[in-house]
Amino acid sequence: MNKAYRVGDALPPLEIPVTRTLIVAGAIASRDYQDVHHDAELAREKGSPDIFMNILTTNGLVGRYITYHFGPAAVLRKVAIRLGAPNYPGDVMRLSGRITSLEDGEHPLIEVAVVGDNRIGRHVSGKVTVAIAITREGGA
Repeated sequence: MNKAYRVGDALPPLEIPVTRTLIVAGAIASRDYQDVHHDAELAREKGSPDIFMNILTTNGLVGRYITYHFGPAAVLRKVAIRLGAPNYPGDVMRLSGRITSLEDGEHPLIEVAVVGDNRIGRHVSGKVTVAIAITREGGA
């Protein structure tokens, strides 16, 4: 690896404003046409105060957080997340992470524990495993 990572290293946090457009666009992009992700009136009829983000959008944002930090040589190998409190329009999701394990080799693997909180509480938690591609010169 070009950069020396250590178990326990914290990744800088990333704040993502949760807009109505982000929620609807994420649902459409992931072909999730459930009304609770785009129709506020129907979401309220089903007991939600508003539309809310789907898990596939959250999964994509977690992946973005990790690959942004580790750079273009990063390849997601595993993303295992759990949802908690919903992300509603007007929330800000704050993602943070900490390296929990490292595995050297031809394609070094880094495992990161990730959490994402909003005004209600913990929106997402999980672990992401990322491989760092090594070039022939030995750098990432």
